[in-house]
Amino acid sequence: MLAAAADKERVNPGEIINVRVDVAGINDIYLLVVNSFKDMHGASVWDPAKVYIFMDHNAPASILKAAENQKAFREFGRKHGCNIVEINEGICHMVLPESGLIRPGNIVIITDSHSTMHGALGAFGTGVGSTDMAAILIAGTMWLRVPDVVRIRLEGKLADGVMAKDAALYILGELGTSFANYKVIEFSGPVIDAMPVEERMVLCNMAVEMGAKSTFIKPDRTTIEYVTSRTVAEFKVYESDPDYRYASEYELDLSDLQPQVAVPFHVDNVRNLAEVEGTPIDQVFVGSCTGGKNIDIEVVANFLRGKKIAPTTRLIVTMASKKVLREALEKGYYQILLDAGAAITTPGCGGCSGLLGGILAAHEKCASTANRNFVGRMGSETSEIYLVSPLTAAATALTGRLTHPSLL
Repeated sequence: MLAAAADKERVNPGEIINVRVDVAGINDIYLLVVNSFKDMHGASVWDPAKVYIFMDHNAPASILKAAENQKAFREFGRKHGCNIVEINEGICHMVLPESGLIRPGNIVIITDSHSTMHGALGAFGTGVGSTDMAAILIAGTMWLRVPDVVRIRLEGKLADGVMAKDAALYILGELGTSFANYKVIEFSGPVIDAMPVEERMVLCNMAVEMGAKSTFIKPDRTTIEYVTSRTVAEFKVYESDPDYRYASEYELDLSDLQPQVAVPFHVDNVRNLAEVEGTPIDQVFVGSCTGGKNIDIEVVANFLRGKKIAPTTRLIVTMASKKVLREALEKGYYQILLDAGAAITTPGCGGCSGLLGGILAAHEKCASTANRNFVGRMGSETSEIYLVSPLTAAATALTGRLTHPSLL
């Protein structure tokens, strides 16, 4: 894939190459991209049809500075003919694939570290900083050092009540946050084969917390059906060379995996849910690119059907995109969530970004389906974030404390 994008027959780990970019994305908190573009004397964008400006992190704008930044982005986008993805459309990592804009073999570069998520579709996705993105806007290419590849094979079958988020947290707990530094993680095995694309996205998204530069899941029938149901555009499926020697290989049997929790303040500070069960929770956040997808909303709504959340907690649901919201309306999930006591916000990053949609006060505890639990991530530096799966989040909302879904 990288070789093709660099017009080479083959590339080797450590080699510096220049690749063509298929999709470039800019988030609304990175106005420095526009400033850098001007500093580099950029006259025009290389291919405006391939550039997407997302109003997703602070949507709608919650403070004046955010509003001014978004205004400047809109003016830039209109001037250069770029695609402007407005405040009601959702998170970049959901909008792109569900719209058929990410396909196997694509090189996807976005000003967001969780761009590794697009490896779930057999694309090469990675995040970059503002100055690198400004250079991409001008040239349409990006240099990179070819990464080594780590293979993680997931054996067994996930038990009832266990989701991809639990698997991702388990891997982080076992291997840590630096084992894949500047490497590509290739996921494979029976657990992957059985997952729908949206669950594969969770593993690929969380891979950046493992240090990964990018991720890769070999496209199979599940992938092809997902992509071809959304676009008629052509694409090419790539796979690792038969003689490729992985930098390292891991095999994990997840047959006995139980729901997992990453406790404050590190994503690899992971426990079995049973170890921290009963911890009082002030807020449950269901959302983000790891927890606001169609499958997540379906799981949470079905679990909460006919029930009420605990009076001691609040449930905030932020769907990952307008399309997810529309499906929730069509299938009745929206009404179920409202009846259960949820507050439903505008599609987007929401509370995950720490900018709006669920800010935590001092010493409050939140069970979150998002991907990070760092100090001050969602508000006060004395607040605490517990990372959980959507199913565990739903169970926790009902009791007001960390709760195993099978107990309800």
